Amino acid sequence: MMKYIDPVVNALRTDFTWNRIGHLTAKGSRALPQASIEYVLDKFPIIGWLPQYNYRWVINDIIAGLTIGLMLIPQGLSYAKIATIPVQYGLMSSWAPSAIYAFMGTTKDLSTGPTSLISLLTAEIIEALHGEEWSPVEIASAVAMMMGIYGMAIGFLKLGFLLEFISLPILSGFISAVAITIILNQMDSLLGEPNVGDGTATQIRDIFQQLPQANGYACAIGFTGILLLTMLDQAGKRWGKKNRIIWFLSITRAFIALVIFTGVGYAVNHSRGDSDNFLFDVAKVQADGQEPPKVPSAALLSKVASRSIAVFVGSAVEHTAIARAFAVRNNYVTDQSQELTYYGVTNVFNSFFHAMGVGGAMSRTAVNSACNVKSPLSGFVTTAVVLVSIFKLVGTLYWIPKATLAAIIITAVWPLMSSPSVFYGYWKTSLADFISSMIAFWVSLFVSTELGIAAAVGFNIAYVLLRQVFATVRSLPDSRRRSTSSDSLPLPLSVPHGDDVHSHVNLPPDVRVFTFTDSLFFPNAYHAKHAIIDTVKTMHAPIFNGNGSLEQERKWSVTGEKRIAKLRRRAGITDATHLPPIGVLVLDFGRTNHVDVTACTHMKAMVQEVKMYGGASVEVRFANMSEYVRQRFERAGWALVDGWQSGSESEQQLDENKVAQVFDSVIDAVLAPRRQSTRLGTSGSEKSSGESVNKGREKASMREQV
Repeated sequence: MMKYIDPVVNALRTDFTWNRIGHLTAKGSRALPQASIEYVLDKFPIIGWLPQYNYRWVINDIIAGLTIGLMLIPQGLSYAKIATIPVQYGLMSSWAPSAIYAFMGTTKDLSTGPTSLISLLTAEIIEALHGEEWSPVEIASAVAMMMGIYGMAIGFLKLGFLLEFISLPILSGFISAVAITIILNQMDSLLGEPNVGDGTATQIRDIFQQLPQANGYACAIGFTGILLLTMLDQAGKRWGKKNRIIWFLSITRAFIALVIFTGVGYAVNHSRGDSDNFLFDVAKVQADGQEPPKVPSAALLSKVASRSIAVFVGSAVEHTAIARAFAVRNNYVTDQSQELTYYGVTNVFNSFFHAMGVGGAMSRTAVNSACNVKSPLSGFVTTAVVLVSIFKLVGTLYWIPKATLAAIIITAVWPLMSSPSVFYGYWKTSLADFISSMIAFWVSLFVSTELGIAAAVGFNIAYVLLRQVFATVRSLPDSRRRSTSSDSLPLPLSVPHGDDVHSHVNLPPDVRVFTFTDSLFFPNAYHAKHAIIDTVKTMHAPIFNGNGSLEQERKWSVTGEKRIAKLRRRAGITDATHLPPIGVLVLDFGRTNHVDVTACTHMKAMVQEVKMYGGASVEVRFANMSEYVRQRFERAGWALVDGWQSGSESEQQLDENKVAQVFDSVIDAVLAPRRQSTRLGTSGSEKSSGESVNKGREKASMREQV
């Protein structure tokens, strides 16, 4: 018996995988208590930033909270109308998200609540389940709960990276189709036309056929509302920065239109008795405060579980994208998985209160940022404004014309549509990106949004698999390249754990070299970008060190600082005060045979953030680029020049974050002269006099080390 047992025992004892599992298990057990505490604290970011809150920020947060609250009242009503539920439930969906975000959010700018995208996708589910035993409100609440469950599952398990498999072209096509569908759905209310059918083709036909039966009063209300909203919007864009009154009127234009036309609706209809005699249809908002909580039924949840996936994917990607965009714009760091955790918790909570699903909204977030909001505490003020409207203003809101709500919706979603130039840009950059955007657009527009995003994602998955199967293998020497593989330094993509480039060659301390080890496209571009940013922030000092700088002012946000502190501890950096700045960033594309639109966009964002961290003088240099990769960058709008051509047309006319120098090898990129004296510890005159003498000697020495 032992002759059979001993080999098995020995195999288990020496097996690499089992030994690794045992090592990781032991390591995890030792770290579990501290990691558990940190995990819980990470779920409530307010614990980190509230002790650093500056009382002078209160005025900014109150103003921002009031402004967003005034925006949420008309938007909540309008988006509930899109979702085909009684409009008062739009308000009931809007009060809790802002307060919960104050505890769990990782941005100061993001405004959450009902959105046009969620509303339309919810309406499609309601339409599909029409005629069964559940009311539209119950179905909307069940969809919100399933959105929340999916969000919490991904957020608590830190699986936010899964959403990166939805490429930017797919989102452009999907959201554009959704915007057109929403506008078509509002045309019957805007024109006062009866019996407009469902489906894009049917709606277009019915709208034109029934023009003779249109209600002139509704048309007058609706088009006057669109004119007012457009005028205020354009006035804000043109004069808002110079005149604060015009700016405030512009950002509260939906609320202003609501007040004016509600007064008109009351004045002309309140004395006409029955609603059948009204000159035009009104919203008929009816509610007696917030209804008591109720859990959606299990049977209904099972019905909407699969249908809610498209709602979750579309809204979660929108939510996290908005959060990331404003984090970069305003110089702080957001946590994508934590944002999804908040998204899930809020939607589950909302579902108990007869509410529809919620997520981040671009228009409100932009206004919140424009109000110079200082922290997520502004959400408490927003919650208070919405609760006052629920308990005190519902009777007044009864008289809102439906045409006014349609006008608010149409002007809100019109900017969501991508222009034809965006899709033409996909065509120029990548045929596959263009095809995926077109699939998402046309299928979502004429079939269903659920099938549209699924078909586009399916196409991208097949495209990725085909690219892996038919990957091009090049042999050396290759006459199409002027450098050989030996010119590429043997560097990893990122070195946040101490594997510094200085261990390979004697680089100047303010130079950092990165080598991409594979194609750079939508599944890995986001992580590649953050690997570079994390390394730069770990190994180099920021340009802002003094008191009163941007780094000092941004005290409410601690997510980014905590992350970099952990990376520096892992790298063995105990004193960050002696870290060098970043002067030159070299990207080695020697192993990269493909890039796409998403990668080019993320590389621009990476350059912008590195320059925000290290200063505008940071130079970006590309090395070992194949002609194919170079063409992709150039077709995406990048200006790539051979070496540095000072004063070139590219430098003068294009976005400085999309300009880079291209070199035949990494060594050439490292040794090339600087545009200005950015080399650490070297003045411009010293560099000029010494560089011309020693350049050849340095280059030969570095080649020998390689």
